[in-house]
Amino acid sequence: MSIPAKVLIVDDEAHIRKYTGLLLRSLGVPVILEAVNGQEGFEMFQREQPDLVLMDVNMPVLDGLEALKLIRALDPDAVVVMLTSLATRQIIDDAAGHGATYYLRKDTPRDEILAQLKQIFADTFESDDEPHAAP
Repeated sequence: MSIPAKVLIVDDEAHIRKYTGLLLRSLGVPVILEAVNGQEGFEMFQREQPDLVLMDVNMPVLDGLEALKLIRALDPDAVVVMLTSLATRQIIDDAAGHGATYYLRKDTPRDEILAQLKQIFADTFESDDEPHAAP
């Protein structure tokens, strides 16, 4: 399985960041960064240039869709997965329209999230068993 070297989790809920981080670690991701809102996430993206961003939609300061726009303007090839409990067609369409690569629901069972993350890794990163080289 291909594994990104550095993943940024952007979510205002600490327990979601922790849970998502545990899932990523179980898949072998070596570096996991965290941000508590879209503004901090965008700034961290600029500094750290992660291979993958998992971002909540609803957050204070700057929401996930606005942060997504900023990230994609800075790096059109950025891989951003929207991670949220909201699954309205409008939000999915908005996220896709602004360049979200994938969309995962937070309330998905653990095994399904792991399978989806593995698929995202396989679809997105080179097919070697080493962590993806950070730029």
